Amino acid sequence: MKKNIWYFAKGEANTKSEVLEKIGIRGRLAMELADLKLPILPGFVIDADVAAHLKDFNIWAALKPWMERLAKITGKAFGDAENPLLVKIVVSPNLVIASYPTLHNYGLTEKTLAGFNRFVGENFGTHEMQFLTRGNLEIEAAIAEFENKEKDAKNLRQAMKDLDAELDSEMDAKKRKASLARYQKMLPDGFFADPFDQLEIALKRISHLLSITDQNQEDTGLLIQPMVYGNYGKDSLNGQFFTRNIVTGEKEIQGEFFQNKFNAIGAKGADITAIAKNYHADLEKIAHTVEDHFKEIRSIRFTVENKRLWLIDQRGVMTKSTQADIQLLLDLNQRKIVNDAYVVKQIKPGQLNEILHPIIDFTSVKGLKMLSGGITGAPGAAIGRIFFSTDGLLEAHKIAQQKGQDTKLILCLVSSFAEDVKAIEVATGVLSTEGGYSAHASVVARQYGKVSLVKPDMKIKGKQATVAGITIKEGDYITLNVPFYGAPSMYIGKADLIEPDPEESGMLDFLNLVKKYVTAFHVRANSDKPRDAALARKFGARGIGLVRTEHMFFDEKRINVFREMVLSESVEERKRALQKLLPMQKADFYKLLKIMEGYPVIIRLLDAPLHEFLPHNDQELERFMKYLNVGKTGAKRVSEKDVRAKSEAMHEFNPMLGHRGCRIAVSYPEIYEMQVRAIFEAVYALKKEGVHVEPEVMIPIIMNENELKLIIYGKKIEGKSIQGLVDVERSVRESFKARPAPYKIGTMVELPAAALGAGSLAHYAQFFSFGTNDLTQTTIGLSRDDFNTFMPDYTQFDLLEGNPFQNLNAEVRELIAMAVKRGRMTRPDLEVGLCGEHGAIPENIKFCMEAGLDYVSCSPYQVPLSMLAIAQLNIEKSGE
Repeated sequence: MKKNIWYFAKGEANTKSEVLEKIGIRGRLAMELADLKLPILPGFVIDADVAAHLKDFNIWAALKPWMERLAKITGKAFGDAENPLLVKIVVSPNLVIASYPTLHNYGLTEKTLAGFNRFVGENFGTHEMQFLTRGNLEIEAAIAEFENKEKDAKNLRQAMKDLDAELDSEMDAKKRKASLARYQKMLPDGFFADPFDQLEIALKRISHLLSITDQNQEDTGLLIQPMVYGNYGKDSLNGQFFTRNIVTGEKEIQGEFFQNKFNAIGAKGADITAIAKNYHADLEKIAHTVEDHFKEIRSIRFTVENKRLWLIDQRGVMTKSTQADIQLLLDLNQRKIVNDAYVVKQIKPGQLNEILHPIIDFTSVKGLKMLSGGITGAPGAAIGRIFFSTDGLLEAHKIAQQKGQDTKLILCLVSSFAEDVKAIEVATGVLSTEGGYSAHASVVARQYGKVSLVKPDMKIKGKQATVAGITIKEGDYITLNVPFYGAPSMYIGKADLIEPDPEESGMLDFLNLVKKYVTAFHVRANSDKPRDAALARKFGARGIGLVRTEHMFFDEKRINVFREMVLSESVEERKRALQKLLPMQKADFYKLLKIMEGYPVIIRLLDAPLHEFLPHNDQELERFMKYLNVGKTGAKRVSEKDVRAKSEAMHEFNPMLGHRGCRIAVSYPEIYEMQVRAIFEAVYALKKEGVHVEPEVMIPIIMNENELKLIIYGKKIEGKSIQGLVDVERSVRESFKARPAPYKIGTMVELPAAALGAGSLAHYAQFFSFGTNDLTQTTIGLSRDDFNTFMPDYTQFDLLEGNPFQNLNAEVRELIAMAVKRGRMTRPDLEVGLCGEHGAIPENIKFCMEAGLDYVSCSPYQVPLSMLAIAQLNIEKSGE
């Protein structure tokens, strides 16, 4: 047996693989810490070759030399009546799932109790003897169960339950001693008579359990290690700390300690910074050693007994923040402990949401009613007063600004539409009852970095909502908590937030490492606001993959001009309204192109159906009527009745497949002419300033090459003509007397017909951008806004693999792959990308890379996630 015992102490460890295989998880960890020269308590492991067969051995003869070594290091001797060394036995299996009881305080008997009590007090001493009894009752109960002694097992389990209650109680020493007398009868004879006999009895009973349990596959060792106590005299303490701040990642140990206490669970200790300087220095050194070795933040328990510091155990930390993880990895990288690829591989893309968006300070939600459940639209946390209409929220925001009040507001709607974008932009979050991850509210919220939660069980009526029997009135505070991983929740009331800071968090430094592994295939941003474009570029976006120009017209100063254009009765009227919009659009494009200097900017011409821009309620209509009739009198005034009639006439039953996108340009070519003129006036103005820009003009909802040819090159027929986009560019260029600026014209592939006809489209399109939200809807015939109402039924019967508006459907993937192949057969240098929220999902990104796309484009706040996914795929491919 002596050949099967493996000793460890600070700086002494056996790290041979053949030994490590036989001593279990806890044994291996002890050897690992000892090898790091940490102040670990010495000990030894009886390996798996003999651990389940100890009945045949003279145990004390084999253990004696090792126990003497423990005594020499700790200054206490096993069995000594004055200052006894007590030990713990740790069952060390090879599998984490194997479960064994906690077995402490061996050596505590009738002979040694008084000596132990002299240091810790009588009540604590008898408490620890009860704890020793409790552990061994569990061993006996497990043996009885395996040997089918049901009555004995039942009695032992009841005794354990009773003893648990006593251990947690405030019993005095006298009652504890009386209790012990009851339970001792259930343990082997002589268990408390002699320390040496007690250890041998315990080891043989544990060994017997290992020989009969199905948890042991001859791979379990037995670890023996001294016990130390934080209440063992006035110069003793115990504590716990993290190797660095688990929220900020600051490289300072964070924790607490308890003077003259052993078990301080649930108690409030002193801050670790208040510990004696010599101990603090030792703990800092331990923290750095452990972090450098495990390459992660760890939680460490320690004890100081009679001025000697011992590391008790250490483990991983589940509650650490992503920011803390990143700060640690950057620190390790800076000191050359890990390379760039290692850092990039350690963070899951979804984790970055935590430092891109605010998170709740959970110490502030105590006492607030929590309603769990819902569908994540856009992750993060938001606090604000709730409003049930765009107008109501905008008015409240205006008043709050004027009066210096809280401007944090949350928009709550059944579902959102294009006219609600301006409210979502102002709000801190949006709460809706219809749709899901790919609904309009969710997509827009992600674009603007807002929080979005869909709660199908919430009912909205007027200016109040009801959910789970609770009524929320307009103006009430609510808090939204929408994590990327885990279930979302809503709190009734106002919590506190921890705001993100990309620079302080280390994310920008982390992204600089990520960029090294983002090569040809890259990320662009969906952005139509200068602020968002600048943020996306800061994050690493290589251009803009989608400018939604329709969003630009909902600005308060523009919407009524645009409505006037929509309701114009003649081309001349329409052109006059468009002439007012031209300088506004030019300014928009100028800013975006300048921010993205050197990178492509894809500008999608108007896509939304025109009726979406018309007034949707009485307040909007009232403001529009005032605008239309400024300076008009008598018969020249426009009647509300006429406006309502025109608006109703423009209503469509299925606007998604109706008069939108390029179809508007066929009916009203002057709209696209104005937009293209604005684009190139901005381009040539910047060119004149020496700014290199790369504009790309995208034509939406194309279904065949004839549409594309008409809009790009124009056409004249009897009585009507359409000016081609290339002619508009030429006209602008000539007015600037400039040389041609490079630009591209392409199309958004969002219909199966376009994907199937990609070879023909590529005759005219220099780039394709797959609009996968609409392509998914038109391919599989599901509405992204309504799918979630019956998605649970489909999930229950496994009719679809996941949410097709998050993970690209197999048929959609096939269409994309085919379109890329056919398009490049016609035009080998065809630029191809995917724009939409599918572009931020790692599985979709992998497909896009394999299918030969050049980039994905997503909202600015998802650019870091997509970049990280690309980098990790490239690292995996290279084998680094």
